[in-house]
Parts: sequence; C-alpha cells; structure tokens
Amino acid sequence: MILYHGSNTEIEQINLSKSKPYKDFGKGFYLSDNEDQAMNMAKQKVIQTESGSETINRYEFDDTRLNDGSLKVKVFTSYDEEWAEFILANRNRNNKNKVHDYDIVIGPIADDKVGVQVRLLLEEYIDITTFKKRLQYIKGMTIQYYFGTQRAIDTLKKL
Repeated sequence: MILYHGSNTEIEQINLSKSKPYKDFGKGFYLSDNEDQAMNMAKQKVIQTESGSETINRYEFDDTRLNDGSLKVKVFTSYDEEWAEFILANRNRNNKNKVHDYDIVIGPIADDKVGVQVRLLLEEYIDITTFKKRLQYIKGMTIQYYFGTQRAIDTLKKL
C-alpha cells in the first residue's frame, strides 16, 4: 500500500526524535492512505512554520506486516470509547512517559481542537461520551497511520 506524509519539506530519512509529543497516538511519524488528507497536512505545516513548500512524501508499506507477528499493532476501526481514552492518554501533557508500546497504531484522526477537549474532560466539564463525540473529525472519518518505533519506520520504503 502507498502511504503519504504531508510536510513543508522533502523527508530523506525519517527521524523519530524530531517528532512532536502529545499527538493522537503519541510521539511518532504519521501518515495517511489519503493523498488529499496529506496535502491538507502539508498546507498546515507551511502555515505553521512559515517556511518551505507543500510537499507530499510517499512511502510504500507492505500491509501484510500488520498481521505477520513481527510488529506490535493496534487498530481502531471506529470512534469508540477505547479510541477516545487512548487519544486522551496520549494527548494528556501530565503523562510524561510513553503511554503505549505499539510499533504501529491505525485509527481515525481526531478533530483539530483536541487540546481544548482534553482540558474540558480533565477539569470534569464534560464526560468521556461527550469527549468522544467532540473528537470526531468534522469532515468524516479519515484514518491515520502512526509509526512509533524504528522497527516500524524500517518497514517504510521511500518512493
């Protein structure tokens, strides 16, 4: 399968130490199987950094690796409570340690305003059911692929 990573630059070599913490599935390298979604991310990156140009990095991934036992994989198929709690744990800045040990996590993208919703939940203004509903991506379900270990990164072939 082909996966896409939107950025403001060409990525010659993936370096996990450059990844930002407190993302949906934790600190890691994120890709999409939807090229339009990756382009939207590239546009956002250019705006955020005020540098570079919209760039789609393409990778080939042998998806049979998801089931061959060589990688620890977690797949979320819907916006459910387990997914919402997983997002909360990874986005919670009070969690200083890595929340999980998965090589790859696949699941829906949360809405862009996750930080606000995390704060509302932690301060008990909303419950987990409301949190889950508010995290659902407004444009419809789009899947993201998290590669969080070097072992996972090594399965990607740059195109």
